[in-house]
Amino acid sequence: MAKEGGYMTVAAEEMEELRRRSRELEREVEEMKTAMLELWRRTVMTEEAEERLCSQLAELEVESLDQARDYHDRVVFLMDQISRLSSLSIVSS
Repeated sequence: MAKEGGYMTVAAEEMEELRRRSRELEREVEEMKTAMLELWRRTVMTEEAEERLCSQLAELEVESLDQARDYHDRVVFLMDQISRLSSLSIVSS
């Protein structure tokens, strides 16, 4: 019977070790879940920031295109004015 008691002690020790390891693993799983949720939150924030930046970039592109068109129109107008003034000065001479 002493032998049987020895087996039971070993089995009880192994069972306690398994329980301890199980608690450790459960704690690790919870930590991983927390880390994963934080990464997910940061990913969502990053995607939202990217969308805002893309929107702002599109607005800037439209604005710069408008400014380029205005500049082009102004250059054409001034060239036309110079041409007319040149024509008038040639005719006046």
